[in-house]
Amino acid sequence: MKVISYNLRKHRAAGELAGLVERHAVDVLCLQECDTTDIPDELAGLRLADSTQRNRLGLAVYYRENTFRAVEVRALALKKSLHDYVLKPAEERLLGVRLHDIDAGKDVIVASFHAAPLTALNSLRRHQIRTALTELGALGSGIPILMVGDYNYPVFKENLGQKVREHGYELTLSDARTYTRYRFFRGHYDFATSVGFEIDKVRTLPQGLSDHLPILVTAQIGATSGESVAAGVA
Repeated sequence: MKVISYNLRKHRAAGELAGLVERHAVDVLCLQECDTTDIPDELAGLRLADSTQRNRLGLAVYYRENTFRAVEVRALALKKSLHDYVLKPAEERLLGVRLHDIDAGKDVIVASFHAAPLTALNSLRRHQIRTALTELGALGSGIPILMVGDYNYPVFKENLGQKVREHGYELTLSDARTYTRYRFFRGHYDFATSVGFEIDKVRTLPQGLSDHLPILVTAQIGATSGESVAAGVA
């Protein structure tokens, strides 16, 4: 399964999506900071599963309709930062979709995630990650989960990775940095958290009109999926 995650920077990079999907034969597309009033129901052979409705800067998930069938969708508001209270950019920071693999006869959960900005503490972002994974696990016990997106976590990623691994998940960074706009904040912002998947690789794709670079996750269902245990990512 090939999944692209892309923060569109206030929808500026929306025109690049069809080309990305076709060029990389994408199965699932997860978006952040998109204008949900200006996205199509179909995009280069992908079907819109759903998008957030209460965000100024929204989330969306597309899937390949001849490969998957959307079973259930869940959008969730996570613990707010001061930035969220003042500027209200994103009421819902998680959009998860349970997909049924038609050929394999198995279900997977794929989610688009957008953490609080750098003005918030890492502890708040860890709380958001923990809550997000817990809610995704509620979409189905033991189902493989892949959560991709903009984690806004450029420093102390090793500590976050350790916290995640202690509770059954894997945190996977891409092969190159994913954010380049500000000199002192460049680094890895966009990555993947998973359980029940074997992540073959996460590749940073060339930069377009966004300050974030898209990432391409290549994954397959692991030999054992296990049950998600998110309560301890604190």
